[in-house]
Amino acid sequence: MRVLIIGSGGREHAICKKVLESPKVDKVFVAPGNGGISEIAECVNIHVEDTRALVAFALKESIDMTIVGPEGPLVDGVVDAFEAEGLRVVGPNKEAAQFEGSKAFTKSFLMRHGIPTAKYLEVTEYEAAVDAIDSFGYPVVIKADGLAAGKGVIIAQDKPEALKALREIMADKVFGNSGDKVVLESFLTGIEASILCFVDGDTILPMSPAQDYKKAFDRDLGPNTGGMGTYSPSQIIDDSIMRKIDDRLLKPFIKGIKADGIAFKGILFIGIMIEDDDINVIEYNVRFGDPETEVTLPRLENDLVEVFEALLDKRLDQIELRWKSSHAVCVIMAAEGYPASYEKGMPIGIPALDGGAYVYHCGTKKADGGIVSNGGRVLGVTALGESLESARIAAYEAVHKIEFPKSFYRTDIGKKITL
Repeated sequence: MRVLIIGSGGREHAICKKVLESPKVDKVFVAPGNGGISEIAECVNIHVEDTRALVAFALKESIDMTIVGPEGPLVDGVVDAFEAEGLRVVGPNKEAAQFEGSKAFTKSFLMRHGIPTAKYLEVTEYEAAVDAIDSFGYPVVIKADGLAAGKGVIIAQDKPEALKALREIMADKVFGNSGDKVVLESFLTGIEASILCFVDGDTILPMSPAQDYKKAFDRDLGPNTGGMGTYSPSQIIDDSIMRKIDDRLLKPFIKGIKADGIAFKGILFIGIMIEDDDINVIEYNVRFGDPETEVTLPRLENDLVEVFEALLDKRLDQIELRWKSSHAVCVIMAAEGYPASYEKGMPIGIPALDGGAYVYHCGTKKADGGIVSNGGRVLGVTALGESLESARIAAYEAVHKIEFPKSFYRTDIGKKITL
């Protein structure tokens, strides 16, 4: 089997590594890939949003399966283009990708189908948003409706901060057209967790839950990021909570998409907030999470390619996911200044690592025979261990061996969170 993976981050590196474990796979291409991916697969210099070139490459190389990593191409309709040519592709079509492409679309779906979530209001005019903001109390959640590279959500602590966020999003257009519409939400308290699911339109199959750390600095301080680290399995989602998630969130999702005629086929990422008996949906994404993928797939015992084949053939009800008993911790090493401005092109020295540690490249490229930084979140250092603490220790031991000037990372990834 010949496989094409679209993307260039740590998520795609983790997918690539797992796909290569399948005995069914002969060759893996990644477009465009990165410095680390180039060491295990063939990178192809095609931009993730160059749909025409991607389809042409898949046809020319007789690709048997394409896996779409990032949300941008999905929202733009890359799956529709591949399927029009008879190509098998893992990911939701353009209509279903609205679950990530439009926060207002998602909130409307959640409300319509009785799936618990925070109260909200969608607004298209700056003045209307200003008039409505006080009714939500503070803190208040302000979301640019469209894609914003994981940065379009602001939690404003008071009215001046809220007005500043609204002005930047709706008037100054810091997120471009994604700010043409804004979703205002009540702030939910509790503990955040992530559920990744395989979906074939009839069946939703949840993966082992992960715990993500969105804030840039220790003790959940600083600005929101795309994720500074994660661990799996979650320490707060036990069997009892998982049953509630299945009853309140997963089954209603399948029922809802069928009622609305939405053909969802791919990965659904559900961000949830848990407090006491309340479980609310914060967001939907329509692809593997990053860095959640870097701790989820290393623990998966199934052949990922076989799971994808079942997904494409609507046979997920025949799949039973199996998980290693070990724990996984991923620590993100980011460029100094992230998530604001940061320097690129910094040389990185990655030695051979032992103790079950592996370095996923999130934002790197090869230059002058070495690896240099090429993004804000640069490396995802993952380690497995018999316990959460042993995995955490192994991950940080690996981090300390990596030479990466002007970088930073949180030191509390893997610390237990309890209700």
